[in-house]
Amino acid sequence: MLNTIRPPENLEEKLDWLQLIRSRSVGPITFYKLLERFGSARDALQALTAKAIKNNQKDPVSSKSSIDLEFTRIQNFGAELIAYGEDNYPPLLAQIPDAPPLIQVLGNTRFLKKRTVAIVGARNASTNGITLAKELAQDLGKFGFLIASGLARGIDTAAHQGAIQNGTIAAVAGGLDVIYPPENKPLYDAIIENGALISEMPLGSEPQAKHFPRRNRLVSGLSRGVVVIEASLKSGSMITARLAQEQGRETMAIPGSPLDPRSKGGNALIKQGATLVETAQDIVEALERPFDPPITKSERKRVVPEPSAPLLNIVTEKKTPLNAVDARLSVKELLGPSPVYVDDLLRQSQLSPTELNGILLEFELAGQIEWQPGNRVALIA
Repeated sequence: MLNTIRPPENLEEKLDWLQLIRSRSVGPITFYKLLERFGSARDALQALTAKAIKNNQKDPVSSKSSIDLEFTRIQNFGAELIAYGEDNYPPLLAQIPDAPPLIQVLGNTRFLKKRTVAIVGARNASTNGITLAKELAQDLGKFGFLIASGLARGIDTAAHQGAIQNGTIAAVAGGLDVIYPPENKPLYDAIIENGALISEMPLGSEPQAKHFPRRNRLVSGLSRGVVVIEASLKSGSMITARLAQEQGRETMAIPGSPLDPRSKGGNALIKQGATLVETAQDIVEALERPFDPPITKSERKRVVPEPSAPLLNIVTEKKTPLNAVDARLSVKELLGPSPVYVDDLLRQSQLSPTELNGILLEFELAGQIEWQPGNRVALIA
């Protein structure tokens, strides 16, 4: 679907994009579906407004005045607003299915196209972990790699510090003008001078727990591979590693002592097939493997045994088409608070992709479901 999306042709159209993505219940995946359905952001905004009036809903889209104010703030702050498909948009980030339609960048945009590897890990990192993160980032910079991370305490901070001489990129969970953690103000300033900060959140947005997984997908999406240094089993770093796997990126980890809880995440990744690395050379060799764009779960070829004749007859038997009401009820029954892959939902619902996407779009705009990384969807509790 993203292959059909064309960047805005002018500032007016870019502001239409901004107004659409800032509208209620419109996330990246819904944004692209609306563009595909209506042809332009402006037509999508008009359709949403008409639908809201019909259903007696209030404020379905962001006001034009709020968007004009946001863009003025971006300009005054010195950031650049880059749309999906524009020349400065990071090429690897553009390949993920939920790529942000618009990102704000502070710093030097030329860094957005450099070969990038992410280094992530524990906030409460050990001294050895911090030292290793700095050394790996510095050495990878000498090999010509840009380092991406999330500007968090611990391993993230160490990775940025080690990479600053050769360039680094920080994806943040809040607005670009909100420095978090506050003690990273000097590092923040240094990254502006020799790197770039990116965010998809409006200026002034305070980082919230729900924003960090979205930030994590940017870190992995920007990168050819992700290196995990010290991470507990349930941590943001493990989320980043999982997202990297879903995005078709190389996943690497530094092994650690089984007695240290901070090593359990990395060790588990290695058991699951992540590349064990100890030096920058190990990382470079892992990243030199042939790289293919990420393959979505629905695009993977599955090898299944040929069914017997009776089973074949059952499978190919024509089903009675569901009416619109029954189709919606059928899809809703298949959903729950735990996210499910859309291709699994498509198979179980026996609807066409167009029918299912239309129903999911209605559910999302009604605030009943939310999209999660990996083209998964869940009911909002």
